[in-house]
Amino acid sequence: MEVQMAKAREKERKAPVSVPVQSAEAEKVPFRTRNYVLFGAGLLVIVAGWFLLRAGQITLGPILLVLGYCGILPLAIVLK
Repeated sequence: MEVQMAKAREKERKAPVSVPVQSAEAEKVPFRTRNYVLFGAGLLVIVAGWFLLRAGQITLGPILLVLGYCGILPLAIVLK
């Protein structure tokens, strides 16, 4: 039993250490210009929605907020 454990420990010591290699896939930028433009547009729609809601537009304000939060921002993240 001890001999097997000693052999297992010896294998662990001799096991090569793997060094993470950066591939071209890891260096690729995850978002493009279109994503950032959509993200900025989504933020502008959300801010406009908050201002309209503050001004008393209880119909258009929430519509813009839902459109920004549930439409434009997720689209900016999902599109490649």
